[in-house]
Amino acid sequence: MHDGRLSQALWTAEDAAEAIAGRLVGADSWIATGLSIDSRSLQPGDLFISLQDVRDGHEFVADAFARGASAALVSRLPEGESPGPLLLGEDTLQALRDLGQAARARCPAKRVAITGSVGKTSVKDVLGAALARLGPTHAAVKSFNNHFGVPLTLARMPQASAFGVFEIGMNHRHEIAPLAKLVAPDLALITLIAPVHLEALGDLANIAREKGDIFSGLAPGGAACLPADSPHADLLQEAARQAGAQIIRFGREPGLEARLLAFEAGPESSICEVEIFGKRARFSIGAPGMPWAHNGLAVLAACAWLTGSMEPGIAALEALAPTPGRGQAQPILGPNGAFVLVDDSYNASPVSIGAALETLALRQIAPHGRRIVALGDMLELGPEAAAHHRALAPKIARAKVDLVFAAGPLMQALWEELPLSVRGAHAPDAEALIPHLVGELRDGDMILIKGSNGSRMYRVAAALAQLAAH
Repeated sequence: MHDGRLSQALWTAEDAAEAIAGRLVGADSWIATGLSIDSRSLQPGDLFISLQDVRDGHEFVADAFARGASAALVSRLPEGESPGPLLLGEDTLQALRDLGQAARARCPAKRVAITGSVGKTSVKDVLGAALARLGPTHAAVKSFNNHFGVPLTLARMPQASAFGVFEIGMNHRHEIAPLAKLVAPDLALITLIAPVHLEALGDLANIAREKGDIFSGLAPGGAACLPADSPHADLLQEAARQAGAQIIRFGREPGLEARLLAFEAGPESSICEVEIFGKRARFSIGAPGMPWAHNGLAVLAACAWLTGSMEPGIAALEALAPTPGRGQAQPILGPNGAFVLVDDSYNASPVSIGAALETLALRQIAPHGRRIVALGDMLELGPEAAAHHRALAPKIARAKVDLVFAAGPLMQALWEELPLSVRGAHAPDAEALIPHLVGELRDGDMILIKGSNGSRMYRVAAALAQLAAH
């Protein structure tokens, strides 16, 4: 699987100018082997696109050329002599969208668009790995799922791609529909509706409506893959019907197109039995937890609809392994002995923290060790944020956690709900929590790190991992 960076041409000057109805300045002939919107990560041969964000991308055109850009897409000419070939368009963000549309039009790839409250990046990655077993597959890097990332991913799609896998996210209402229409997917998939972005959307019903807007972009004859056992699944199904989609429901109830028949949880992996379009299979997933069974069901349903077989999806799920920030376990030799760091700091929601705690309870620890969790604030939960944090307390008790460390003002609500016996320390932010943990962790302990990305609990995980180097 690749992200569109090829040794051959991705865009020629002529094709790019035609796609955006732009004007070539300084040179009529150049070849871009990739696209970049950030001069810091630009690779030689990239076309640099000068977008307006917190900073104006035009300020970094000279730096882009110094790093090897083949050309720069701009909406105004620089003062004085240009540092390299330019492609002039009226609006660089619209030009990026136009490049994406042109890339879609010239490529026969089957396209998948994925959204959901939790799990969308994981499903994107595993489905991309599954489809790559069958043909050239282009997929979004990291979580490139916003108004910049989606058109960039589309514009990076090589013409020879057989499959394209796109992630679509949102922060506010009416953000998904235009991105879905840009991708025009053959299959649109929703992972799960959960209490995320409540601050902007108010309630789960509005979240479901926003996620359901992904079906409005479906190509003719397209399919809608949706979670039948998710909150407000009826709203998702209605959105799919309104779009004229073939509906693929996945979940645990009888009669669904994709059904989880059995699930056996383990500390490092899980066993699943499924029925997809009437065909049964039993296999292992190389990562623990019920969310992976749910995500795996979505992957297999999508794979089977796109290719006629779930086997590539099964192979990808069996090869799965937790990655840093997403549940990877790492032994660390600290100042007080060896402990295990479970880094799940990439993001957090009430659902994902609950699942992480369930998995922690299954993990084997040393007889003299303790289960410890370090949690950062769950963000964007709206007026009920304190209640969502307090509601973690019984889940912590069920997971038989010995000590809880918490960071952030929202976690204060959980802290006050916990019995004194499991209170480790509470700090105003992630950085302030680090010294408490370094001094507390001892031989045999296992610690889970989790929090919303904005709570910066990844810094806690990084600090603990660094102990192994000293």
